[in-house]
Amino acid sequence: MSTSTLDDLGTPELVHVTEGQTCSDDAWEAAYKRFETPEEEIAKFLTRLRWFDAEQWPRDLEIVELFCGRGNALVAWDQLGFSQLEGVDLSATLISEYEGPARCYVADARELPFDDASKDLLAVHGGLHHLPELVSDLAKALDEAARVLRPGGRLLLVEPWNTPFLRMVHAAAANSLLQKASDKLEAFQQLYVHEQETYDRWRSQPTVILEMLRERFDTEKCSERWGKLYYLGRKS
Repeated sequence: MSTSTLDDLGTPELVHVTEGQTCSDDAWEAAYKRFETPEEEIAKFLTRLRWFDAEQWPRDLEIVELFCGRGNALVAWDQLGFSQLEGVDLSATLISEYEGPARCYVADARELPFDDASKDLLAVHGGLHHLPELVSDLAKALDEAARVLRPGGRLLLVEPWNTPFLRMVHAAAANSLLQKASDKLEAFQQLYVHEQETYDRWRSQPTVILEMLRERFDTEKCSERWGKLYYLGRKS
C-alpha cells in the first residue's frame, strides 16, 4: 500500500491509497457529466438528505461519501453545515473535479483506508450497483462499512430500484426518437449501456440486497420510490 498527496491550489487533498485500483471509463464519465449539471446534482442530493432528516443530525458527525464521483454530495453535506467530510472513489479523474474542503481518497469501497470504528456515517448515492459481483462484492463493501462505523453509526444508501417508474424511464430512454429529443434521456441510455451487466444484476435481486443490509444493520428508514431504494441503517 502506497500513499501520495497533492495539495494544489483549488484542488482537494487527493490521496491515492492503493496502486492499481484507480480506474476511469471515459465514455461513462462523459455521459455522467451530460446527464446532470453539478448544480442539478447538488440540488438532488440536498433533497435526498432532507428526506433522511439529515438537517436534524449533529453537524460534527464524521461522514464519508463512498463512490463520491466529482464530489457534489460532499458539497451538499457542506451546504447543510457538516464539516467533517471525506470522499472515496475509484476515479481520480472525477475526484479531481471536486473543489472543497473534504479530504478525498482514490480507493475501493471494499477495502477502505480507515481505522475500525472511526466514522459516524457512510453514504452511497448510487455506487453499489457498479460492483462486479453482486453477492460477494456487496458483502465485502457492507462488511467494510460495518467495520469502519462506530457503534450506533449509520449507513445511508440511495440506489436504483426496479419500480414501475424506473421501468418506464428505461423504456423511454431506449426509444431513439425520444433520445434525439432529450439529451438527458440519451445520456441516461449511455450510462445504462456502459453498466448494464452489473446494473441489471443489481435490480433483479432486491430480496437478496435487502437481506444483506438487514443482516448487518438495524433498519431506520427504508423506502422504494421514484426508481430508487432509500435506506438508512444503524450499526448495533
